[in-house]
Amino acid sequence: MTDASTPEPIGGMLWKLAPVIYGPTVLFALGEGAVIPLLPVFASRLGADVPTAALVAAALVVGQLCGNIPAGWAVARVGERVTMAIGGVIAMLGVAGLALSPNLGVLTASVFVIGFCAAVFGLARHSFMTTRVPLSFRARALSLLGGTFRLGMFVGPFIAAALIAVFGDGHATVWFFGVCLVATVLLVLLGPDPEAQTPARRVARVEGDSRLAEDTGEAVTGSIPTAERVGVFRTMWRYRSVLSRLGLAAASLSAVRSARQVVLPLWGVSLGLDAQTIALVVGVSGAIDFALFYASGQVMDRFGRLWAALPAMVLMGAGFLALSFTHDALQAPMWFALFAAVLGVGNGLSSGILLTLGADVAPQTDPAAFLGSWRTLTDAGGATAPLLVSALSATFSLSLATGAMGVIGLLGAAAFARWVPRFVPRQR
Repeated sequence: MTDASTPEPIGGMLWKLAPVIYGPTVLFALGEGAVIPLLPVFASRLGADVPTAALVAAALVVGQLCGNIPAGWAVARVGERVTMAIGGVIAMLGVAGLALSPNLGVLTASVFVIGFCAAVFGLARHSFMTTRVPLSFRARALSLLGGTFRLGMFVGPFIAAALIAVFGDGHATVWFFGVCLVATVLLVLLGPDPEAQTPARRVARVEGDSRLAEDTGEAVTGSIPTAERVGVFRTMWRYRSVLSRLGLAAASLSAVRSARQVVLPLWGVSLGLDAQTIALVVGVSGAIDFALFYASGQVMDRFGRLWAALPAMVLMGAGFLALSFTHDALQAPMWFALFAAVLGVGNGLSSGILLTLGADVAPQTDPAAFLGSWRTLTDAGGATAPLLVSALSATFSLSLATGAMGVIGLLGAAAFARWVPRFVPRQR
């Protein structure tokens, strides 16, 4: 799998993508990051108890799971730009529902719609990058995409705090999300046409291999031409081998990432630490994570995908496993801070891996349907992990739940070591 044509320099490519991919991603993530922490608050104001408020917040993840496959269908038929615009407009309806919801049913439906549209928007970006970014710096471009999303989700809660301090009402964050969505849709529709500025490479199929075979050098704009357009479910069946092997390994990475967001605050609470200390430890872990997002792309492009995936999974798996033995140890808070930093390093090294591996193994002529299945698997892994941590903590202990996530991480590392070389051979 090689690029026959001379690739555009990475700086020029990333500059072209800034207003049409990275800019909208930051805006969408800023708005979403500002609203997510307040979803339980909105639910409680409408009379929800704690379990019901958690269910309302979980509707966001359910919406993402449900949105990936329809998004693949839409991208394959109307193109990435139109799909992103549609996703942004429908998300505005969800935001209006958040602001004006008279009862818990409308609030839950609105959260579901926002999650659904986040999946639509995310898959359209992923498909666009898969078909247009040259293989030589695909990982760096996708790691930067993951980093822009992390930036928005990291800064969003601070913006929410500032808005509440100024206006005295949590719904100010909802209207801020609405403004971000309007700006996002305007960028997508009125900005430089990404499908013209960054044309897709026309590729030919090789019998028995749907991945990229030859780049003719002929520019193609608009939707990606294909000799045969395969439906979503036929695509899932055709690529069942990679989805059931490398896809499950990717789901384990998503699960460990998601568990980190749940376990670290719970661990701090179980140690009796105050909220400020817990926030500081989690914040430092998040800062380390964010600082390493581009390094992950550099490693993947220069040394291969496995050199980022394997260390990331080993670090997170071993970090969770070691943390599980420190709850009653001397200097337990110090161990908590140390292993939180280790988990931050591991998560930072994994930035962009799921996007990059999905792009690598997707059929290059028509990736959207495959990416819908791929992202559904990875989102399912992320959604399952908090439920598993909760169930194991309630039944046994938080230490056992943390150790179980460590075992999943190490099993995922073994799966990556086994399946990445098979499905993503070294290109250079």
